[in-house]
Amino acid sequence: MNFAAQFFYSSNLSERLERLFSPRPAIKDVEERDPFWERDELRLGPSQPGASHKYGPLSNGAAGRRSTLIEPERLKDFGEEELLNGDVRVHETRMVEAPEIKLMDPPKTRRLSEFRTVPRPPLQYLRFEDISAAAFRIQSGIQKTPCTYSRLSKQYGMEIYLKKEHLHYTGSVKERGVLYLLTSLTQEQQRKGVIVASDCNFSMAVAHHAAELKIPVFVIMPSGCSSPRLRIYRDYGAMVISYGSTSCDSQNHARRLAKENGYLYLEEDEGAVYLAGLGTVGMEIYEQVPKVDAVVVPAAGQYGLLAGTAAAIKHLNPEILVIGTEPEGFPLLLQSLKTDSPIKDLHSKPNKKLFGDLQERSLGVQTFQIAKKLVDKVIPVSEENSLVAMLRFQEFERSTVDTEGAMGLAAILAGHLPELRGKKVVVVVSSANMEPELLRQCVDRALVLDDRVTKFSVQLGEWPGDMAKLLDVLSREDVRLLDVCHRRHGDKSNLFQAKVGLEHRLSPNSLSLCSSQLTLPRTSRRVIKKPKLPKGK
Repeated sequence: MNFAAQFFYSSNLSERLERLFSPRPAIKDVEERDPFWERDELRLGPSQPGASHKYGPLSNGAAGRRSTLIEPERLKDFGEEELLNGDVRVHETRMVEAPEIKLMDPPKTRRLSEFRTVPRPPLQYLRFEDISAAAFRIQSGIQKTPCTYSRLSKQYGMEIYLKKEHLHYTGSVKERGVLYLLTSLTQEQQRKGVIVASDCNFSMAVAHHAAELKIPVFVIMPSGCSSPRLRIYRDYGAMVISYGSTSCDSQNHARRLAKENGYLYLEEDEGAVYLAGLGTVGMEIYEQVPKVDAVVVPAAGQYGLLAGTAAAIKHLNPEILVIGTEPEGFPLLLQSLKTDSPIKDLHSKPNKKLFGDLQERSLGVQTFQIAKKLVDKVIPVSEENSLVAMLRFQEFERSTVDTEGAMGLAAILAGHLPELRGKKVVVVVSSANMEPELLRQCVDRALVLDDRVTKFSVQLGEWPGDMAKLLDVLSREDVRLLDVCHRRHGDKSNLFQAKVGLEHRLSPNSLSLCSSQLTLPRTSRRVIKKPKLPKGK
């Protein structure tokens, strides 16, 4: 754009702006009046009609009337509350009082006796949340043991499932509680190490899992402990020290070493952490066997397995029966339930060879309270039934267990649970740790108790062929001889007779023999015929 055009445009623009915004002279009487701008609500100044300002009538605070930028016919498109070219709309304001707030009457004072105090429920010593946390913690270090259908079910008229806890690495269910206990220790305590002083399933579990977790572990054993048992602890990775002649001496020495060197002395007790680890058995049973009716748990050791399993089972399904079994010669829990308090001194003592984990003061207060609340029935089992149950495991389940592990099945074969016939029952097999020599003795005794082995003696004549006649009679009866003892001296019987003692095993089809059938007096030699020799001899 050139200079002339710019000058013309600016001058024209300035004239237009001056014409639009400059005040105009007052309206003369001869000029046409706009009724829109003469309304009373738009007029400012004296309220008397005809009154005028020295500059003329005032409209919207200015002398004269300004031209509007909006066409009058378009004013209807705008609301009355909007501003039009600086025009002011006067609004009427009313003050509305807030609603009156009425205060409530003050509460009436009551006597102290009118207030009812609701007691808080006591905290549970062993919660299901603790058992669930233990199951999550030990799942990487403990295998999930099978719970299989037993071939003994048809023989006893119930569905029997065996929870085979004896298949753990150390052969005991106590690995569950020990592993959770060791993983719950502080790093400082794990660095210093742990120490135990007893030859039992608990000590073997501590030796194995402490070595697996790289925790120093020391085992104090009495000097009378067998060499194979000491070798087992060394193979697990523990440092074994022989001290003292009794278990009491080794325990005192272990406590002294723990105090001097900062070791943690571990012994089986009723700690909540240890019980929570053992309670994971109940969670696995409920998961593996649907619609179970009863669970039979051995109550050997510190009774922690029974308490922990009952806590888990009863939380998942209160309708499931939990039945505990314990040795008949040491009914610690049964007597404690009768007296409503844990017994510390029981007159009888447990058989240390068959029930090595049992102790005279093995029932704690917390364990007793859990068993009292959650266990439905406690059954004492005799040693004879436990030995026969061990034999049943070997014959039907092809597995070797100890007397503690066989107590659950012993209660069933003894006929103490007739109410479980036709129901689904889980039997916990807790352990299988027994020395070979003791195991052989138990099997031999079980065969005698099960009427599978018997002993008898007969009187034979002194003539040749009498012993052959006896053996021929036994062979026809399908008798399997185990031992024969023939004595001629030291017997006050007939001068011309000899006493023969025999030990034999009967087959299922064999007949019972009595001494009168096998007594061969001297007069019978006339009846015995000499066998014919073949021709040519």
